Amino acid sequence: MKVLLLKDPKGDDCGQDPYITELGLYGLEATLIPVLSFEFLSLPSFSEKLSHPEGYGGLIFTSPRAVEAVELCLEKDNKTEIWTKSLKEKWNAKSVYVVGNATASLVSKIGLDTEGENCGNAEKLAEYICSRESSVLPLLFPCGTLKGETLPKMLKDKGIPMESITVYQKIPHPGIQVSLRSYFSQLGVPASIAFFSPSGLMYSLEHILELSRDSISQIKFAAIGPTTARALAAQGLPVSCTAESPTPRALAAGIWGALQTQIPTGVGHSATSTP
Repeated sequence: MKVLLLKDPKGDDCGQDPYITELGLYGLEATLIPVLSFEFLSLPSFSEKLSHPEGYGGLIFTSPRAVEAVELCLEKDNKTEIWTKSLKEKWNAKSVYVVGNATASLVSKIGLDTEGENCGNAEKLAEYICSRESSVLPLLFPCGTLKGETLPKMLKDKGIPMESITVYQKIPHPGIQVSLRSYFSQLGVPASIAFFSPSGLMYSLEHILELSRDSISQIKFAAIGPTTARALAAQGLPVSCTAESPTPRALAAGIWGALQTQIPTGVGHSATSTP
């Protein structure tokens, strides 16, 4: 059976995207189609803040793009050497909080020690930070234009200072419509489609509905996490599975389980929905 993953490819040690690898273990044929592109913003201001770790209690990373923004700042401002010699050590003397193993891996590559990566989502990370944080200095939070308000609100309610800076924005991938049309014309309607963000859903759903037509009820829709699942449900789509954690293994297991459940003809969407 075919599975469509609406995400950028990310290679593992063998050069293959780990989501494709995990789904392949279940005998599922997965294809990746990128639906998002990113524009980086306010990098000079962010670079200046990174140069002054003494003004902050630590860092918060909730997306790989925020880590990429750090890399861009170091490259553009020729700060790689000073980062290696002193800035990295100064930031490592503080807390560096992250969501998810993918983000944690990228943070580790720029030499920072991470904590909280097993929390799984922003809400759980906020709970983790609230249980540990006592600094009077603000935590620096590089984020996107569409950041959720859960983490900032929870920290504010607990009196934990935080300074956010918008360093990227999501835009539709320029090739999404062509890629989706090519996929559906060559491979047909997939057994399952997995969404990895509300933005990815927003930019791809119109094309998917047009291409699927009457076959839309046959598709098992999967979400990488609860926020994306809520976005799917808000569009009136059935959520056949939500990954228990934002990992390739958890999503593959969820999709496989959903595909084992046959929806009888004429039965409504709610039969296999996950809240």
